[in-house]
Amino acid sequence: MPIRLATGSDERFVRFQSTTMARMHTRRRGSSDSDKPAADEPPEWSDVDDDAVEARVVELAEQGHSPSEIGLKLRDEGVQGTPVPNVKLATGKKVTEILEENDADGDVPEDLRNLMERAVRLRDHMDENPGDHQNKRALQNTQSKIRRLVDYYRGDELDEDFTYSYDKAVALLYED
Repeated sequence: MPIRLATGSDERFVRFQSTTMARMHTRRRGSSDSDKPAADEPPEWSDVDDDAVEARVVELAEQGHSPSEIGLKLRDEGVQGTPVPNVKLATGKKVTEILEENDADGDVPEDLRNLMERAVRLRDHMDENPGDHQNKRALQNTQSKIRRLVDYYRGDELDEDFTYSYDKAVALLYED
């Protein structure tokens, strides 16, 4: 994105600046990835029935796979041997929307679940290694991210009175 360093119409002073946002708990910039190709319809070689894709999504969810793992499995293995590069293009719905319609979604959103798993692992590590100050800070940063996400999801995907604690995270993650 060009920014002007001087007033006037002299274009020699226009410099390009990266538009990537900074990371949350560091001063570095985030990494930029390549853009996904713009497509309005699935490729010709991937002509799978919508219902078959939805059934496979629900089947994979019942096997315990997360939405991102389901997307990877459909991309790599496919449905009936035909890869599905993009579930939304194939069905018109996101993986999480399909799971919600079929009551196969988890009780905690995937991004929050992943952060809670990381926090539980770090807390267990800190119990065994109390002098590990670097991972103590990593645990604090992870818990900060969890609290931010809990505020975001509270009332919608989480209960209105939900608050994060280590014990609640362990109960939510390992209740099976």
